[in-house]
Amino acid sequence: MEKGSKKLAFKEKEDLKTASAINNRGILSKVYGNLNKDNDKPIIPLGHGDPSVFPCFYTTPLAVEAIVDSVRSSQFNCYASSFGIPPARRAVAEYLSLDLSYKLSPDDVYLTAGCAQAIEVIISVLASPEANILLPRPGFPMYESRAAFSHLEARHFDLLPKKGWEIDLDSVEALVDENTVAMVIINPGNPCGNVYTFQHLKKVAETAKKLGIFVIADEVYGHFAFGANSFVPMGELAYIVPVLTLGSISKTWIVPGWRLGWIVLNDPNDILKKAGIVDSIKNYLNIIAHPATFVQGAIPQILEKTEESFFSNVLNIAKKAADICYDKISKIPCITCPHKPEGGMFVMVGLSLSLLDGITDDFDFCLKLAREDSVIVLPGVAVGYKNWLRIAFAVEPSILEEGLERLKKFCQRHALKQEDIHSIVTKNS
Repeated sequence: MEKGSKKLAFKEKEDLKTASAINNRGILSKVYGNLNKDNDKPIIPLGHGDPSVFPCFYTTPLAVEAIVDSVRSSQFNCYASSFGIPPARRAVAEYLSLDLSYKLSPDDVYLTAGCAQAIEVIISVLASPEANILLPRPGFPMYESRAAFSHLEARHFDLLPKKGWEIDLDSVEALVDENTVAMVIINPGNPCGNVYTFQHLKKVAETAKKLGIFVIADEVYGHFAFGANSFVPMGELAYIVPVLTLGSISKTWIVPGWRLGWIVLNDPNDILKKAGIVDSIKNYLNIIAHPATFVQGAIPQILEKTEESFFSNVLNIAKKAADICYDKISKIPCITCPHKPEGGMFVMVGLSLSLLDGITDDFDFCLKLAREDSVIVLPGVAVGYKNWLRIAFAVEPSILEEGLERLKKFCQRHALKQEDIHSIVTKNS
């Protein structure tokens, strides 16, 4: 192998290590690895957003029957086309159009193996020498790890905890240069549990237009909103700025293992098409694996016939869990929650390390919590917010209450004594 080739291979390996290191799954694996096998306490998983294992969050029987019907029909045992089978693309277009003031075409829809693959596609086609992309902080680490692996520079704009995790648009403007290609927004929010208002989204669209970039709207939690703000799709503002919408059935139908997602063009002025981005998406989709055809075959029935009662029941359970989480956390002195969750499956809470004894940072906190109390939460460093925690509340309410009670007792055991706090205050005054 030539010397230059060896350097390139080494660089790719290092990028893969970097991508793995900043992926929340890798960090969660380390937290799980610190569990005490001799501890007889049942494990309480508050670190990962997969409620499908809990009976109260089981998907609707209609969706299961749709999959069974699709398999039994023997019509969907073939290879899928690169962009998705026509009935499925049409169904997604019609489903998403219900929330828009215009109609999407099936040609605007590209099906992917979950939203994770949609992220892979978009990041890969945008990567080029010197290009950069703007990501939210805190945010979903899949964007960061994909960007690292694709040699795409990631720049981070801030979300404002005291303003319901709104986007700090001043920080967006400060980051942009001639090589910035797009900004990512996640609504409803992962990891913050926020839901943006129409007014805020309009400001985002106007800012992006002024800066000459487009918006990638991650709406995998679309309609998973149970607070004061209703979900508004970013595509409704595509008349201002072009939007690539990413979504899936994973969260709304509680079936992440079915791996069916999409990329949707909200681009009435054909700006992305003229820029060659649409052709790049098509070319990339031609060379990767596609979502299972039998799942695609079930999509029309799932999207068109799921009862509204299923969604309302899921949201009621999620809201109850969010209320429990917010109430319990408010009673733990060393943990603060700046904003009550209004959507999604997570909440971000801050750690007051100065009130804790023998805890060095958020990662150390999570490792010790796992070992001592068999409770799994994600350290904030995994989502770009050091010394915070991301707590997944979409679990059985009784399990959530037990987990938060253990969390409280853990904090009490590790709390500084009053005389130590007094000594610190005196020293700093």
